[in-house]
Amino acid sequence: MAPPDLSNEEIRRYSRHLIMPEVGMGGQRRLKQGSVLLIGTGGLGSPLALYLAAAGVGHIGLVDFDVVDESNLQRQIVHGTSTVGLAKTESARRRLHDLNPLVEVTTYETPITSANALDLMRPYDIIIDGTDNFPTRYLTNDAAVMLGKPNVYGSIFRFEGQVTVFSPKDGGPCYRCLYPEPPPPGLVPSCAEGGVLGVLPGVIGTLQATEAIKLLTGIGEPLIGRLLLYDALEMRFRELKLRRNVNCPVCGDHPTVTELIDYEQFCGIVPEVQTLSSQYEITPVELAALLETPERPFLLDVRNSYEVEIASIEGTDLLIPVDQLAEQINKLDSSVEIVVYCRSGARSGQAVEMLKAAGFRKVKNMVGGVLRWSDEVDPTMAKY
Repeated sequence: MAPPDLSNEEIRRYSRHLIMPEVGMGGQRRLKQGSVLLIGTGGLGSPLALYLAAAGVGHIGLVDFDVVDESNLQRQIVHGTSTVGLAKTESARRRLHDLNPLVEVTTYETPITSANALDLMRPYDIIIDGTDNFPTRYLTNDAAVMLGKPNVYGSIFRFEGQVTVFSPKDGGPCYRCLYPEPPPPGLVPSCAEGGVLGVLPGVIGTLQATEAIKLLTGIGEPLIGRLLLYDALEMRFRELKLRRNVNCPVCGDHPTVTELIDYEQFCGIVPEVQTLSSQYEITPVELAALLETPERPFLLDVRNSYEVEIASIEGTDLLIPVDQLAEQINKLDSSVEIVVYCRSGARSGQAVEMLKAAGFRKVKNMVGGVLRWSDEVDPTMAKY
């Protein structure tokens, strides 16, 4: 099928592309004809969506099921204060329409799952992974390989990021070639737990957008078989060579994974059920009442010291970051009741399991952490 013609309006809008011989009218027509499915409209998805729309990619699909939160605005620049509380897909669609009404934007306000991934991806030329969790990364990879579509991958954490293009049909590796097995649950903290420099996803997302534009136009050398590593603190890029694993279960010579699986189970993530019995849990309201009694429990904070500066429960007895708990466990008295808390309840849950394994029995996790404490006990406490 011949690429579509450009209107005079499009020629004016994309003139800085058209006067580059590497792009020209032919390249811009291919962008107009091209389609990209963007999975995630958060930190990485924001610059990706903006630059792909600005470049004139004809059809952009947005997959997300989250809503805009005020804490997103430090880095998720496709959203704004006026769209806090709105679905991220709708917030992004409005901004992209304002930026370039000539491109088509389709939104999918749904989680991407094994049941819908192939159907969501099938109509698009390129898949772009803007996610921040391992189950979705493995799902995105496997579905893209099965459909024979390139997967433009990026990830970020704190001050570091990485970018590559997974495309086994072009001789390159897939995500499983690089990471055959997911890390144990809880080993790698999320950006919500570990933080991220606000500008970092801008750098990585823009690099992903560059790769997508190169793939659509057919110019340059894509990052197939190359992993680009970025360190913002050192302002340094490094490149690693990647090779397809002939024994890879998805893209290898004799694949054993030929249909999408349960990726939560694959990554060792249990469903949202009680991981601790109620005997080892306490709500913020219950804790607040106990702290007012003579029999108040010993209050242990297992966050990092810099988090204490943001918010802390008055009367906290001791701070031991969860990754230092094993070596400092002798500071705790197993004969007294201990309540452990963190930001959201995840790290404190891990800490309670560690203490139980060490013989502590009078120990409880404050479910929901300081986030829930702010909601239910002290609304003046800052949430982060």
